[in-house]
Amino acid sequence: MSRHPLVKWAQRSDKLFITVELPDAKNVKLNLDPEGKFFFSATSGADNTPYEIDIDLYDKVDANESKASFTSRNICYLVKKAENKWWSRLLKQEGKPPVFVKVDWDKWVDEDEQDDKPGGDMDFGDFDFSKLNMGGAGDFDADAADADEDDSSETDEETKEETAPANGGSKEAPPSSEPAEKA
Repeated sequence: MSRHPLVKWAQRSDKLFITVELPDAKNVKLNLDPEGKFFFSATSGADNTPYEIDIDLYDKVDANESKASFTSRNICYLVKKAENKWWSRLLKQEGKPPVFVKVDWDKWVDEDEQDDKPGGDMDFGDFDFSKLNMGGAGDFDADAADADEDDSSETDEETKEETAPANGGSKEAPPSSEPAEKA
């Protein structure tokens, strides 16, 4: 008797995303019929447990334009719909879907949000972020910073001398990630 792997799905008007959650799947077989018949079988685990899915999709699909991608954790199918329209459900049968079929909320997009750009309506136009006074670099001079990096002839002693205060007081150098030298 075969088991059913977890099947997650999401859609757009022109395609379906079907993800079969089956780690370390071997002997994977897939058959996608233009009428919407979806058949999947594979084995997994140390004892090669058989897994199988045999479902009728809601409507017709373009089997030639559909693609599969295999990873060590799951098998992802990009199924091209025959018609560009939203389906009310994944399966042809009405009623409650089988317990192994779930919605893939990570890929789900509502019908009215399909054409939105990622990030929504975040058009900032000519908004000047420098006027927000949010701190940060201030008077940062990138050319001066580059010039400091180019002077690599300095030794650690010279760097320590530069960090000493000008008023003659003593100040310890900041901690270094290099191991301390023994005298």
